[in-house]
Amino acid sequence: MPNPRLADRYAKSLIDLATEKNILDAVCEDMRYIKALCKASRDFLIVLRSPIIKPDQKGKIINEVTSGKVNELTLAFNNLLVKKGRERDLPEIAAAFINQYNTLKGIHQVKLTTAVAVSDELKKAIESKVQSANNFGTVELETVTNESLIGGFMLEFNNKLVDASVAHDLREIKKQFSQNLYIQDL
Repeated sequence: MPNPRLADRYAKSLIDLATEKNILDAVCEDMRYIKALCKASRDFLIVLRSPIIKPDQKGKIINEVTSGKVNELTLAFNNLLVKKGRERDLPEIAAAFINQYNTLKGIHQVKLTTAVAVSDELKKAIESKVQSANNFGTVELETVTNESLIGGFMLEFNNKLVDASVAHDLREIKKQFSQNLYIQDL
């Protein structure tokens, strides 16, 4: 079961140590790599969370997958997680680290969901519009394609959702038709 408090604590400790060693940006790239690895490889997640695989085997697997691709501090941190029996929380720790890093650096994550892929110039226009409208320092735009929107877009940032999709409009119209104000209730 994911434990956000534990993930936040480990992420905070890693941020403090990386800041002290002046390699915060490199460690953040490592955490992004680990997060992408966990998202892309279901098998890697199964290995991390398996109660059958022994911790020393998990440590060897994690080292094989990440060695040469991540910093020495990140390798040592991963080994510490295995030693403490917390390797199953690595995906959550990586996500918590990235969130804390973004907060520290003033970077805002924005997710744009559209029915079709958008061009690079439209992405830049949306980034600048969100940045200027909300007084954000830096914006990282993630784009997702979801054909069920039919048209329009959904924009998510700071726990806010702007739903300007055709599917949303159709749901609203359906709600209005289900409440017929012209027929008197008996």
